[in-house]
Amino acid sequence: MPPGRKLEAAVRAICGLNEAAMHEAAARLDQLTKPPGSLGSLETLAIRLAGITGVPVPVAPLRKAVVVMAGDHGVCEEGVSAFPQEVTPQMVLNFLGGGAAINVLARQTGAEVVCVDIGVKGELAHERLLARRVRSGTANIAQGPAMTREEAVRALETGIGVVEELCGQGYGLLATGEMGIGNTTPSAALLAVWGGLEAREVVGRGTGIDDAGLARKREAIVRAIAVNRPNADDPLDVLSKLGGLEIAGLAGVIIGAASRRCPVIVDGFISAVAAIAAAKLAPGVEPYLIASHLSEERGHGLALRELGLSPMLHLGMRLGEGTGAALVFPLLDAAGSVLREMATFDSAGVSKG
Repeated sequence: MPPGRKLEAAVRAICGLNEAAMHEAAARLDQLTKPPGSLGSLETLAIRLAGITGVPVPVAPLRKAVVVMAGDHGVCEEGVSAFPQEVTPQMVLNFLGGGAAINVLARQTGAEVVCVDIGVKGELAHERLLARRVRSGTANIAQGPAMTREEAVRALETGIGVVEELCGQGYGLLATGEMGIGNTTPSAALLAVWGGLEAREVVGRGTGIDDAGLARKREAIVRAIAVNRPNADDPLDVLSKLGGLEIAGLAGVIIGAASRRCPVIVDGFISAVAAIAAAKLAPGVEPYLIASHLSEERGHGLALRELGLSPMLHLGMRLGEGTGAALVFPLLDAAGSVLREMATFDSAGVSKG
């Protein structure tokens, strides 16, 4: 398939939520043995899931996966991270070995971790790794474009392709995760352009840089925007000039999931910026997104505001990997279980108020 065709097809396939399924789910919730609306946001979530999937009452919990996209960033040359770039492939192997935080939380919630090498710098080989490398890391955005426009499209279509594979294997609920030393820098640059914000408003400490590192990071973003002059009205131009391969890959995951009526739990700052990219490229994806938590990273709240999303959890987390998203899996399972398993007033012989 020629580059761009998969992306175009996925964007065209996105449609609105199933209103009939939502009305049916809402009606059933009001028949259950509880005061109307007494389960609060859990009921709202149940109705949203019905609209996304088109299934008013799920027959079983959805099969879950956390898609962890991994890529490296040339902007690390500017001293924007507290960790060296070689940590990216090291952590990917840690994911594949089951020893990272996301592995622990995914196991606890019955989810699979699917790790994708979309742009890691250096050799990686593992039987469980999805090797989908578009290029070996991006270029330094403080000096020029991160990647070509064609590479950005390939990264987007890689994410869409991963969703096609997972849905074909029976997965029905996805969460976004990422790994890439330095990736809060391109994320902040993207948010600054799309949100019309100053660098100082969106730049955070990422993995824990000191004040000098924060100043370097802010300056790198200012230079990146000045050097590349991205066109805010052209999402692919912005993404290719300032973005990361894993950011583009996650945007593709979101677009692909929405095209298949599959809910997506959005993790932290990088994932939220990827969701903005997806929304810019494919208006209509927002109803398929569930914001998991509010990260400590400075720009995350601004990114969620741009998307019109409210986080479900406030835990002071800033790890990434999909960890915050994994913690929300049980809430979605609970919402489905309420619809599926709870007795109605009639079936239980309970008098209505």
